[in-house]
Amino acid sequence: MTTVAAYAAPAAKAPLERTTIERREVGEFDVLIDIKFAGICHSDIHQAREGWGEAIFPMVPGHEIAGVVSEVGSGVTKFKVGDRVGVGCMVDSCRECENCKAGFEQYCLKGMVGTYNAVGKDGRPTHGGYSQKIVVDENYTVRIPDGLSLDVAAPLLCAGVTTFSPLRHWNAGPGKKVAIIGLGGLGHMAVKIAHAMGAEVTVLSQSLRKKDDGLKLGADHYYATSDPKTFEELQGTFDLIVSTVSAPLDFGAYLSLVKVDGALANVGAPEEPISLNLFSLIGGRKTLAGSLIGGIRETQEMLDFCAEHGIGAEIELISASEINEAYERVLNSDVRYRFVIDTATI
Repeated sequence: MTTVAAYAAPAAKAPLERTTIERREVGEFDVLIDIKFAGICHSDIHQAREGWGEAIFPMVPGHEIAGVVSEVGSGVTKFKVGDRVGVGCMVDSCRECENCKAGFEQYCLKGMVGTYNAVGKDGRPTHGGYSQKIVVDENYTVRIPDGLSLDVAAPLLCAGVTTFSPLRHWNAGPGKKVAIIGLGGLGHMAVKIAHAMGAEVTVLSQSLRKKDDGLKLGADHYYATSDPKTFEELQGTFDLIVSTVSAPLDFGAYLSLVKVDGALANVGAPEEPISLNLFSLIGGRKTLAGSLIGGIRETQEMLDFCAEHGIGAEIELISASEINEAYERVLNSDVRYRFVIDTATI
């Protein structure tokens, strides 16, 4: 085992604090990554505060990891020392079920192994990116193209692929009208990616406070959902709506904006259950769907796409000592648009 410094939540809802954790020795097919940057995802807060249910503590969050390979196992063929790499939301899966074999490891029928707040095949809890180093199987590691700086690439490992996947699945592109609910850490990436795919992009936000930002990021239109006229004007407009918010919505109202045979895909995960009148689906053969991150192959495709189109996250770089403050600011929507930890400060 190797001991490395990290920031961990010692218990649910407790402030994160500096500590040390053990990383396994580099196995035959493992890579040791010197973590350079780690994004702060709203998921980190949900899990560190047990908003999604019972969790494992102490917890080292972080599944938006960008770094450099410093050691490789004897059987590694995909990476070499010095390569720029990333790790997203999972570090293993069964590799045998139909979903894993199809490249949808995130939907592993036996359950993927999360980068943190999970138990690995060795029976030990996994720890994430708020740390100096991590050991990961090469098959769950992706290459960060040279065209992307590591700091703005880190959030792509969750926010990027989480929005890329449904946009690609529901064929966002030329001739398609796509709406993004929320302009936060996920939403701003969705706008950039949908725009690069060639779709006509609309942001649906509570207010017009971030309108100028949204238009600069690539949105063609921007509407305030607090204005009832928005729902009248946009009725039956969109081929696809992607909801990036983690609060319950009036899904009947938002489904009214979807065209016949269109879809409303959720990537935000509220802690509370929702209610739905099924007539809002039946009246238009509409789809209310969900999408979870992306598989390893799709994550690499997303990184290559973002490099090709010059897309990185809009970030605020912070030191590790600012993590707890950053959590509160995320909850207050006071970040434009993703906090990224400089792990050299851990």
